[in-house]
Amino acid sequence: MIAIQAPATVSPTTRTLLTCAAVAGPLWSVVSLTQAATREGFDLTRHPLSLLSTGSLGWLQIANFVLAGALSIAGATGLRRALRGAPGGTWAPLLLRVTGIGMIAAGVFVMDPGDGFPAGTPAGFGTLSWHGLGHMAAGSITFIALIAACHVLGHHFHRAGHPGHALASHLAGSALLLGNAWAMSGGTAGSLTLAVGAITAMIWVSWVAARYRRRTV
Repeated sequence: MIAIQAPATVSPTTRTLLTCAAVAGPLWSVVSLTQAATREGFDLTRHPLSLLSTGSLGWLQIANFVLAGALSIAGATGLRRALRGAPGGTWAPLLLRVTGIGMIAAGVFVMDPGDGFPAGTPAGFGTLSWHGLGHMAAGSITFIALIAACHVLGHHFHRAGHPGHALASHLAGSALLLGNAWAMSGGTAGSLTLAVGAITAMIWVSWVAARYRRRTV
């Protein structure tokens, strides 16, 4: 089999766009986990990271979603340029763009307070509002697109002759798929498994962007 490689070099503009994608995952993860560790009453084994969008400091997580989404959309353009002509060069950037749009929507449509967070909120999940429903829909779109992007990148690396990278891509997508499925089934510490899966997939996509970013003219 002949290995198919992405272009050996990328332009300075493409490099800047890929930087956006490289930053998106780590930025969202650090901001989210810092809040999870410091905000009163938040328990990652019970509360999804999206719940950080509620309360007096909720604007931090809302901005985190919107900024990471915007960076992903910009980064998708860079990834499309870097992977032009390579396997997955059309679908991986498209799926990353959908991921970014979904993240922005998840920031705009805020999750409803519940299960004791923010502090003082009664136990239980309460009433689902229209914006809470919108957040669930946006989250589903984001997860599906991100899972698919990881598996498309796995195909890309397999065809390019990088089996280790291909395996990592598939594992990252599977981590999010399984983490989300466990959370949706009501499994123990489901919000934690979802967070681990989402962060793993986002960091992997950022790593891929950083990898192609280094191929500069």
